[in-house]
Amino acid sequence: MRQRREELGLSQEDLAARLRISVRAYGNWERGLVKEWTDRKLLALAEALEMSERQCFWLFRVMVDRDPPPTWRAAADNRLPDDPAQRDYLVDYAALMEAVPHPSVLVDHRWDVALTNSAFDRLFQSVRPHPTALPDDNFLRFVLFHPDAAAVLEDHEPAWCVPLMAQFANALEAAPEDQGLRSIRQEIARDPFMEAAYRYGVPHWLRTHGSEAAERDGAVRTVRHWDPQAGLVRCRIVAESSRMLDAMGLTRITLVLSAPQGPAAGPARGGSAPQRQGPRLRAVPSLGD
Repeated sequence: MRQRREELGLSQEDLAARLRISVRAYGNWERGLVKEWTDRKLLALAEALEMSERQCFWLFRVMVDRDPPPTWRAAADNRLPDDPAQRDYLVDYAALMEAVPHPSVLVDHRWDVALTNSAFDRLFQSVRPHPTALPDDNFLRFVLFHPDAAAVLEDHEPAWCVPLMAQFANALEAAPEDQGLRSIRQEIARDPFMEAAYRYGVPHWLRTHGSEAAERDGAVRTVRHWDPQAGLVRCRIVAESSRMLDAMGLTRITLVLSAPQGPAAGPARGGSAPQRQGPRLRAVPSLGD
């Protein structure tokens, strides 16, 4: 990887921008510190390194000892436009996400993951490898199909699976020819339980809770904190975008975790301890006041 990158005259920052991952994550790729080499990661790498079909073949053979899928050139659809402004923006955006203490992930309309921060990686660090459903590969597939999802996402089926299925149904209705979404739909159809939930459970859930309940932004869920002593914590989902992210078809999802609630501390000896004040919302008076 390093040799090919240097042949192209590219830095690690350049490759990270092409792959839509952080520089830290790409450095791990180049050092071989990857939990699992999925087809999607290898195809994205082959595209970013401008590999020929033969080079892509040998990349798969060396990394995972198998041939690339026959449709490997379709991965070009997932490449960033050759816009330097967008590449530079994502590099800086990766730094912004890394500064956030809450798990944060950048996804496209298929829930393919473009970027994660360290907090997101820590939240899902206990999940085992999976061919298609790793949380840093495709978040929807992870929620629906990974056997370890319920160990991190509390009330997994009613609180996570059903709302995400409702969001997926809306995405598929808006883009019925999208091959990535159709592939997920086919995988749902192969599981009788998932298919029943999709066909009957989701419409019933929407009638009961209303279509607004399927919105990503503002939903409150529960997750298991990566610190075993913290246990279950409240999670507010915040979905946001920007002009530049919109142009790239990306949305940022942040899981704002409440501080773990430990045992209440008694007053300090010799008097009451000063109370530490957290962030406060400030009331803004109207112009008429």
